[in-house]
Amino acid sequence: MLLLLLLQLLLRSTSSAARNRCVDAAEACTADARCQQLRTEYVAQCLGAGAGGACPRARCRRALRRFFARGPPALTHALLFCPCADPACAERRRQTFVPACAFSRPGRAPPSCLAPLDTCEHSGVCRPRLLAFQASCAPAPSAPDGCPQDQASRCLRAYAGLVGTAVTPNYVDNGSARVAPWCDCGASGNRREECEAFRELFTGNRCLDGAIQAFDSWQPPVLQDHLDSSQDLEHSLLQVSSTDGPLKGCSLLSISLPWLSRLCSD
Repeated sequence: MLLLLLLQLLLRSTSSAARNRCVDAAEACTADARCQQLRTEYVAQCLGAGAGGACPRARCRRALRRFFARGPPALTHALLFCPCADPACAERRRQTFVPACAFSRPGRAPPSCLAPLDTCEHSGVCRPRLLAFQASCAPAPSAPDGCPQDQASRCLRAYAGLVGTAVTPNYVDNGSARVAPWCDCGASGNRREECEAFRELFTGNRCLDGAIQAFDSWQPPVLQDHLDSSQDLEHSLLQVSSTDGPLKGCSLLSISLPWLSRLCSD
């Protein structure tokens, strides 16, 4: 009941164009004990300094996964997908809700996207989540707008599941809602086509873009889905790995992009 009241207050606050919905989402999370506890945990890990002054990336990412897996989805997703109308809000959204410690490395050029993809492909945490994202946000040519009906909430849950993994995505600038992992394809050699196909799962995904825009508009079906969802996201995503047997040895991209498939073990 308390969560429902918090959401109602959050929704009413959006009636004014002057309101900053990212601030509203942060206030709603602060007012919810579980959301605030989990957020405090990842802030402490992601903004703290490890040995030699470096950020403890593994601990930061683990805390982020806990936040999105165990926090109330209606509130955690409101933080992640809140719309911004000015650069200051967008920068706060980029740096606070997906901290640089989990996303990028200061003073370095982004690596080839093949690096996080290869790491993900051999990770028991990342691989099933990326598979879930591909399946949940995949276009459907037969659908009127190219995306299946009622897909948006599944797509956003799967996207949130990638935060805190080897392919952690984030907003790429302060002037749009475009998202991508911190990587590029400039040094991908003869695997450039594969590299670009992976990056386009985020940058050229009309269903993901549509889902984020739908959440920006606070469409009731999206929010209600988050409100009604009581299952543990981490548990549900890891179920993918239990049905993953025939896919072992196959490229992650081959699941949705057969023309990029590699040799698969029997």
